[in-house]
Amino acid sequence: MKSQIIKLNNPPKISSTYSVVGHLERQGPLGALFDEFCQDDKFGKDTWEQAESEMQLRAVQGAIKRAGLSDCNIDMLLAGDLLNQCVGSNYALASIDIPYLGLYGACSTCAEGLTLGACLYSGGMAEYCGVVTSSHYCSSERQFRFPLEYGGQRTPTAQWTTTGSGAFVLGNEGKVKICEAMIGKVIDKGIKDINNMGAAMAPSAIDTLTRYFRNSNHSPKDFDLIVTGDLGYEGSEILKDLLLGEGVDIRENHTDCGLLIFKRDEQDVHAGGSGCGCSAVVMASHIVPRMEAGELKNVLFLGTGALMSPTTLFQGGSIPAISHLVHLEA
Repeated sequence: MKSQIIKLNNPPKISSTYSVVGHLERQGPLGALFDEFCQDDKFGKDTWEQAESEMQLRAVQGAIKRAGLSDCNIDMLLAGDLLNQCVGSNYALASIDIPYLGLYGACSTCAEGLTLGACLYSGGMAEYCGVVTSSHYCSSERQFRFPLEYGGQRTPTAQWTTTGSGAFVLGNEGKVKICEAMIGKVIDKGIKDINNMGAAMAPSAIDTLTRYFRNSNHSPKDFDLIVTGDLGYEGSEILKDLLLGEGVDIRENHTDCGLLIFKRDEQDVHAGGSGCGCSAVVMASHIVPRMEAGELKNVLFLGTGALMSPTTLFQGGSIPAISHLVHLEA
């Protein structure tokens, strides 16, 4: 463990996945791959926050059902979202009789949940573990920026919070296993621009990736794909450029969940997607299925998250970030 790489002696497999998204995500390049979508993004609820909880509930139930299991088979759920005190997850999972751990890692929460779930499984503390995260464009805008009615202008570096929820069941069945993980460090480069999250988060991904390659026997060419989530266009370009300065070249096999989920030129999402739900739905609907089909065999997934709050933003504070790494093998 001195290398800071968590090597799982009894690695769990991803037994099932499930994804639920909004209408804009459905219109994107991955639209046909998502399991459920809602045209008005309300999911039959009165508020955006309730809609986010409903998405998460549907994602969890869908993943459990697809795995051929019931609630009583799941030992614990690891869940998180962007809202204060993780209320999206709290209300979503109150109706499910499964022990629950709430997580907050912003956009890195999916990778954080997969890491902790894999450790719990490998250590014999869970036979089946559920992981789910969510975000909603409207609830996120209301909390971190302006109510939608304000009609504020978005800068070119701004990202569009994904309306979506992705869920995973970890167990002993499946074609894709989590064999390694690395927990990120909090990195704060003094970035204060809420509309340039990619610049705030890229340094944390650089730190985690360089630590991983320095302490492992791997190099970027060993992986079919190195996928981050969610740096968007700005953060991805910063990541690749600064890694080159460290002697690490990922230009040939890097992609970002925030770039995969939307058509940037057509959907007016500026620098791409973001949010707890972005990497979760892309991994659940696109990356893991490609691994199950044999198209990808070795994948590094880095969840990147900006760890600020509305309070710190209003006080003019900087935006610390973190990036957790998950090594997937088919």
